[in-house]
Amino acid sequence: MTEQTSNIHDVLSIGVPVADQDRALEFYLGTLGLEKRRDVPAPQLGGRWIEVAPPGGAVTIALVPARDKAPAGVETGIRLKARDADAIHAELQARGVEVGELLRWPGVPPMFQLHDPDGNGLEIVESA
Repeated sequence: MTEQTSNIHDVLSIGVPVADQDRALEFYLGTLGLEKRRDVPAPQLGGRWIEVAPPGGAVTIALVPARDKAPAGVETGIRLKARDADAIHAELQARGVEVGELLRWPGVPPMFQLHDPDGNGLEIVESA
């Protein structure tokens, strides 16, 4: 086997297509408590380039305008870490967010699913 090297050294951002960037920004900031890292015009995308992340997090979520080849309402595969899954599950329910069942399996951290206003699926996983 040949050893390969790469100039790729980290994950910068994960794109999530959204139909309404302002509504998505309000949800990710106001409801999930993420912080805005970037918000600049991107007319070539038909909107703005917006990045949000958990405070202190290295990888951002880019809230990109949905389009034909990248529609909103996808299962993103994004798993956000939380110190207390029970607490955030209850908090999001109290804020009117439709959250899935809090799953508890032997040997696996507690987790649950939620959807943003565009139907994009995210998961919250308990982790120290």
